[in-house]
Amino acid sequence: MRVVKSVVEMQHEADRLRVEGKHIGLVPTMGYLHNGHLQLIEQAKRMCDAVIVSMFVNPTQFGPKEDFERYPRDFERDKSLALRSEVDFLFNPETKDMYVPDYGTYVEEQEASHILEGKIRPTHFRGVATVVAKLLNICKPHIAVFGQKDAQQVFIIKKMVRDLNFDVSVFVAPIVREADGLAMSSRNVYLSPEERANATVLHESLKYAEKKIKDGERNVKNLQSQMQQMIRSKGAPSVDYVAVIDPEMFRETDTITKPTVLVALAVRFGSTRLIDNALISTE
Repeated sequence: MRVVKSVVEMQHEADRLRVEGKHIGLVPTMGYLHNGHLQLIEQAKRMCDAVIVSMFVNPTQFGPKEDFERYPRDFERDKSLALRSEVDFLFNPETKDMYVPDYGTYVEEQEASHILEGKIRPTHFRGVATVVAKLLNICKPHIAVFGQKDAQQVFIIKKMVRDLNFDVSVFVAPIVREADGLAMSSRNVYLSPEERANATVLHESLKYAEKKIKDGERNVKNLQSQMQQMIRSKGAPSVDYVAVIDPEMFRETDTITKPTVLVALAVRFGSTRLIDNALISTE
């Protein structure tokens, strides 16, 4: 495995791989790898000849009062895990190389970016779309692998790739969960033991929604009220949203009419904000 920090060097290596006829897979991460990331890497390895894992805590997707400074970082641990996973390249650029001093160009999706996460974190998806566009231009993958846990992010990235004619396929891998159902996230380390135990209610509420929908519930307000009650009973001080989404258009709906819906939520336990979701068949 090679660790590459230079943007230019990574571009040259990507060019070389393409000239050699290698199929390149990219797994973009912000580091502090967990088993969910490792599953994405394994998926990329099954589909590609060479796998690049990018590891960059992207400042432009954090708001002024968010956790950029304290976001967990452990390069040596991540390097060891990537090496064990037989990654070909670990791309770990410096912020000053990704964003030069007079940087002023951003990518912004105009519709799905302004609901749910985008409503609460107004500049978040502009930062996400911009850094992913940069990573695609630097690493030049044939396939980029993302996780379903960030469902809104995935929708926006897929739309960006389509709208801007990026020569890459986006593969979305299922959510990887702990044994008790909590979706794996680098931010889980922020949780106290009590908060960690209570956070399992997120998955429980999604399973409850799945059962209610399969039993015929079609009124979204009823479903939201019941899920919020479940979540608050576990001590969550703030439920940012519980939403039912048309996954094809990524728009909120008040009545369930489509054969598949996305139920998404964002909840705070103490100072830690967690997201989760489930694609649910209505049949």
